[in-house]
Parts: sequence; C-alpha cells; structure tokens
Amino acid sequence: MKYSSAIFEKAVQQFKNLPGVGQKTALRFALHLLKKKDGNELTSLLQSIQDIQHHIHVCAICHNIADTPECSICSDANRKKNVLCIVETIRDVIAIENTDQYNGLYHILGGLISPLDGIGPEQLHIQSLMHRIQNGHFEEVIFVLNPTIQGDTTIFYIKKLLAQTPISLTSISRGIAFGGELEYADDFTLARALQNRLPIDNYVKN
Repeated sequence: MKYSSAIFEKAVQQFKNLPGVGQKTALRFALHLLKKKDGNELTSLLQSIQDIQHHIHVCAICHNIADTPECSICSDANRKKNVLCIVETIRDVIAIENTDQYNGLYHILGGLISPLDGIGPEQLHIQSLMHRIQNGHFEEVIFVLNPTIQGDTTIFYIKKLLAQTPISLTSISRGIAFGGELEYADDFTLARALQNRLPIDNYVKN
C-alpha cells in the first residue's frame, strides 16, 4: 500500500506492529488521528503513551503494573493478606478483579514453564514467589493458570517447592475448558471457577 506521506506511512506501520492489528485497521487508526490532530484527543493520547513509558512501575511485590513502586492491590489494607492467587499475566489479574469474587493478594509469574519454548523456572517470578511465601502468613495459595499442559507443568513444579509448607494449595475448577485462556472466559464462568476451586491434588499428580 502506497502513501503520499512518509510520516503517515510510518504511523500506519507503528499501529500495524500492535497485537491483532492488520493493515486496514492500522490505516483506520492513523486516519482517525489525522482528523483529530488539531484537537485535544491526539494530545491526550500522546500524553498517555508518554506516561506509560515514563511513569508506570512494576510492583516490587507482585509484579503487577502500578503508579507507585507498590501497586494498589498490595497496599490495600482491606485485602485478605492470608490468601495468594498465582496468575500468569497482568491480564489475568484484570479478569479476576472484574468478577468481584476475590479479595486476596496476587503474584504474577510472567509466563508459564515451557521447555519447548526455552522457558524454565528461572525465567519466571518463582524465586520472588517463594520469598513471599516464606516470609508471609499465607494460609491458601490459589493457582489460577491457563488450563494447558504448560499451566499444569507450572503448577506441578511450584507444588513440589511448597511440599513442606502447611499452606492449602487449590486451583480454579475445570469450568475453564482445557486448552483455553482465562482472558477469553466470561466473568460468570471465571467467577464460578474461583468459587468452586479444588485442592491441587485432585488433578495434579506426583
């Protein structure tokens, strides 16, 4: 696709680099911003992008996004401090929070163990997880990971690390289809899976 402006072409290409955005969608985005270049909308968008680059932190405790070194969930005095929910990504935290069925803390692993993809435990936030558990007062750890081979492998690995602790290990029920992804589950299904969570030993075997 040819453009009369190299600057505009570069903008289209930048939009195309975003996940799930094709050439036509990227062109629509760029044309929309071109129409708004004399107003406040484009200025606000640019400011938001700059804020993401310069002012968003990664929580030093749970690895969530935050406006300060500690995220609003970890610093919330009203959250249950004895329950820890282990998830893969920030998107999973957002999905769970939207259910209004969980009021504990989180720990984001940043991925799942997948030897075929070259991802081992050392690439994930497992060491910081162990540090939190050893120095905290958790009574239950809930695994809310995608129901895939990689998810089950990760659960099995962490379960072995926690074998000598008295903490109850549970997981969401299989209301989430095997091979599915949490971000695509509707709020009701995810909420029911959280409410009906099961002991890890019910489906992760030694």
